[in-house]
Amino acid sequence: MQFNFDDYYKGLNKGNVLMAYHGNITAEWINGVLESIESKLDSANEDPKIKKKLYNVLVEGLQNLFHHVDDLPDEIANLFTKKFGVVVITKDCNKYIVSLGNFVEHSKAQYLKDKIDKINSLTEEELKDMYKFILNHQKLSAKGGGGLGLLDMARKTGNKLEYTFYQFNSNYMFFNLNVTIN
Repeated sequence: MQFNFDDYYKGLNKGNVLMAYHGNITAEWINGVLESIESKLDSANEDPKIKKKLYNVLVEGLQNLFHHVDDLPDEIANLFTKKFGVVVITKDCNKYIVSLGNFVEHSKAQYLKDKIDKINSLTEEELKDMYKFILNHQKLSAKGGGGLGLLDMARKTGNKLEYTFYQFNSNYMFFNLNVTIN
């Protein structure tokens, strides 16, 4: 079954949506989103601990999108944009869900899946130890990161990272990550 972006995006936009975006990911856009969400959380008098967790997850997630979204080939970029990403933030009862999405080459999908599965298998203490180890021993990647973003989201929220890969075409999958903050 072919991945239908419109159906996927409509599915994310149910309930109490604080923000929904799909399109080109730029540094200017990220700054605007962070300011907007901070303002909405302040207006809602959100608990400072929840606000801090949500903001942290959003910063990590947006940085991941900005730094790790590949330029898409023309056949996909013509339908979307070169640096295409999705960000939807919803509130459901006493929790927030940050949904992030982007296209991933098939060759990178298994690595990403394995990395998230490893993070999800760790205890709180193991996450902390792994974070410290990477921080002290890992070299920065060509894209400027040390591989801490996903790990930090799991650490800060205390929740498992939920993900799905959707088949798009023979070369690309669409990756969706949901991070819950409660």
